[in-house]
Amino acid sequence: RGVRHLLNDAGCPTQNAYIESFNGKFRDECLNEQWFESLPQARQEIARWRRDYNEVRPHSSLGRIPPASFAAQHRQRTGDAVQQPEIK
Repeated sequence: RGVRHLLNDAGCPTQNAYIESFNGKFRDECLNEQWFESLPQARQEIARWRRDYNEVRPHSSLGRIPPASFAAQHRQRTGDAVQQPEIK
């Protein structure tokens, strides 16, 4: 058991299109839109963006619902009692 860390080849963004898409949105909608005066401010703005992305914004790949709602529906359907830790 354990964790395998897999890296994409340099210059091959199509190897992991989902994360490349996320990184582009994060950069365009959060990092490039803010001028952070301090690390605490950066953390606050990033947390705000992450909440919006995961809890408010509908995702077309999930049937036009936010990921948090999709995950809750999945847990309800499957009876999955495992809760993912919140990343701060």
